[in-house]
Amino acid sequence: MAKDETLAGMVDITGKPAVFRKATAAGSIRLQEATIEAIKSGQVKKGDVLTTARLAAILAVKDTPRLIPLCHPIPITSLEVNFEIEGGRVRATVTVTSVGKTGVEMEALTGVAVALLNVWDMVKYLEKDETGNYPETEIDEIMVCEKRKE
Repeated sequence: MAKDETLAGMVDITGKPAVFRKATAAGSIRLQEATIEAIKSGQVKKGDVLTTARLAAILAVKDTPRLIPLCHPIPITSLEVNFEIEGGRVRATVTVTSVGKTGVEMEALTGVAVALLNVWDMVKYLEKDETGNYPETEIDEIMVCEKRKE
């Protein structure tokens, strides 16, 4: 049977050498100042927002090939998740390293996205307006900041 070129498939990386790879991604969520203060003071009903978001990011990085169908499973050798709070925003930065045959930028991006979604989930009751919507809450600026291989 001939290969159907119209079907999606994983890229063949069999012949590629395993090398050190590192990617850093970042993004932010805009929140109301009262919500930022609740995060800083530990007054969010669901608990410690940044610790929970860090764990969510770690799980997301490890589950990236399950979430993004054509992404290869790779050995994660290091993972760092950091948060900064400033100017009405929580900024998440995720750095992933591996020694493998393909890059780690999708893992870093997935970690950032899930960390920020987790922040939103934990504070959504503080962000809702009188109609139950989120007119001031926004996740944006998700991007790959750096990608390396050696």
